[in-house]
Order: sequence, then C-alpha cells, then structure tokens
Amino acid sequence: MKRVAIIGVTGAVGQEFVLALNKHPWFELKQIAASERSSGKKFVDAIRDPNSGILKWHLREEVPEYVKNMIVESVDDIKPENLDLIFSSVESEAARDIETKFAKDVPVISTSSAYRYEPDVPILIPGINDDHAELLNVQRKNRGWKGFVAPLPNCTTTGLAITMKPLLDKFGAQKIIMTSMQAMSGAGRSPGVSALDITDNIIPYIPKEEEKVRLETGKILGKLTDGKIIPADIKVSCTCTRVPVIDGHTESVFVETTKHADPESVKKAMQEFSAKISVIGLPSAPEKYLMVHEDPTRPQPRLDREMSGGMSTVVGRLREDTVFENGIKYVLFSHNEKMGSAKGAVLLAEMLYKKGMI
Repeated sequence: MKRVAIIGVTGAVGQEFVLALNKHPWFELKQIAASERSSGKKFVDAIRDPNSGILKWHLREEVPEYVKNMIVESVDDIKPENLDLIFSSVESEAARDIETKFAKDVPVISTSSAYRYEPDVPILIPGINDDHAELLNVQRKNRGWKGFVAPLPNCTTTGLAITMKPLLDKFGAQKIIMTSMQAMSGAGRSPGVSALDITDNIIPYIPKEEEKVRLETGKILGKLTDGKIIPADIKVSCTCTRVPVIDGHTESVFVETTKHADPESVKKAMQEFSAKISVIGLPSAPEKYLMVHEDPTRPQPRLDREMSGGMSTVVGRLREDTVFENGIKYVLFSHNEKMGSAKGAVLLAEMLYKKGMI
C-alpha cells in the first residue's frame, strides 16, 4: 500500500478526496492537513460549524468511518519522508509554496492551477495524454526534485479535452467554440456563489476561466517532443457561465474539423476510443469513459451526474454544423467534483502508479 496524505482536507475538494480514497486497494491515507483553525481537531470536529455545531459535510454519502477520528494536522506537520504521495487541494495562492515544498521529496498530485502553465509540468488527464507523464522526469531533473507536481486541468477543460481527443485523432480539428454552463460547486464553498446572485439567474462571467480553458486544451492535446509540449494547433474560443445547478458542468461545443465528420462517424470514433481507453481496469476508472446518448434531451446534470460514479463524460445532440465548412456540434456533461477534481486526481495517481512513477 502506498502511503498518502491530503492537504486541504476540510474543503469541498478535500472531502471528495476522503471519499475517493475510502477502502482504496492501493493507497492508504496516513495524514490529513488543513488550515491552522482546524489543526489538532478530529476530522469530524474540524468540519463542524463552530457556531451551530452542524456538520459541514457536503456529500450525499456518509462521512467514512476510517477518517472520522483522524487528527487534522497543520501543513508544517506533514512528514514527506513517511509518505509516497501527497494530494493537494489547496487554493492556488497558497498552493505554489506548499506544493514546491513537498515536491522536493515526494510526488504531489494537485487540483490547483499553481503549476499548470510551467513548461516542464504536464496537465494530465488519465487516458487522454498519458504519454505526457514522461515530462515529469524532465521536471525532476530540471528542478533537482525527488518528487514532482502533476496538476489536473481546470474542471471545465476536462470534459472538453476528453471529447476532443477522439475527434482530433480521427478527423483533425482547427477551431473550437464552446459555451459552458457551470455548476455552483465549481466556485467552491468559500466564498462560493451567493444564493441571491444565482437563484433565478445565469452569471455570464467567471474570472480567468476562459483563458484557462484556451491554454489548457491546447497543452493537453499537444505533442510531447524532445522534452517539451508543443500545443495543438487549435483555436479555442469560449464563454464560461455559472448556472443554478449544484454539481456538473454542461458545455455546448462547436468544432471545425479538418476532414468531414458526420454525427454517426463521430459517435463511432468516440465509442471506439472509449472501449480501448488506457485506464481500463484501474480502481477508479469508469465503466464507460465516454458515453454517447441518442436521446436528444440528454445529457442533463440531474440525470447524468452519477454515471459511473461521476467519472463518465456524457455526450449528446451530435449534429453537423451549418456554419463551418467541416463542422460538428454537440453537448457534453462532465462532473466537476468527480472526474474533474478529486476522483480524477486519484485516477491519475493510479495511472502513474502503474507506470512506476509513484
């Protein structure tokens, strides 16, 4: 069993990590850490509201027994020499220093954006760009680290990059236009989204989100050549919005392909890609990596968010586009707190473990 720690354990993503690691066959949770105000408390007490005593556990499942009485430590108390891997769900402002500190000694898998745009840091989605993991060895050499930092993409990028991979491989791609309809949970719990702002409303702007999607999509779908990632030559334009949905991001996607792509061929390409995905058999891998609906009313967050435990990317409304000369359009759904966050990070750890990098 590999010994792991979670940093930022009391937050929304940290709680998802707790659930994803419950009874995991390969990883054993040995240490948990959070802010100083939680340090020294049992986990179950650290997630209680100090005024009301109400448990601030936001998941449908019960708090796992294995973690209830674990003591939340401060970040300074985490001992990397006693660990094989650290999961970081720290806010980006603090993440840079914390992840740098631990990566000197042990691998760090992060949901933060702190390192995503460094040239020697891959943005990994298991099953999509596994070959980019080799860049982690370059990172170790460049920085003189024993470990590394391996960040996930922004959760909005995840579903887009997953659906684009088989399209790019089979038909080529020149331009992407995407509009996202993102869940409230994507903004976190603190400060989160005000109920008065989001109720009966759509917020048409999410700070920094559109630039993240643009940069990350190109990097993820790019080629690793001579120790560097050459971004995919695709123009990406997107509008990111916040909608009154609790969990799960929906995206409307228009793609100009290099070759003609009809809906049936795209569906077949996605299904064949899903059937041969590299992560098949890993403990956290979904039964169906990519699922294509025939029903024109799908995907829907409420109906599709629990597909394969939130790990499937669901596609529907595949149609030819009438504006692009060679164009396809579709709607996708991806769970921002499962595949797009903690559970996706655990799947990444499993992939790197199988590669012998953890």
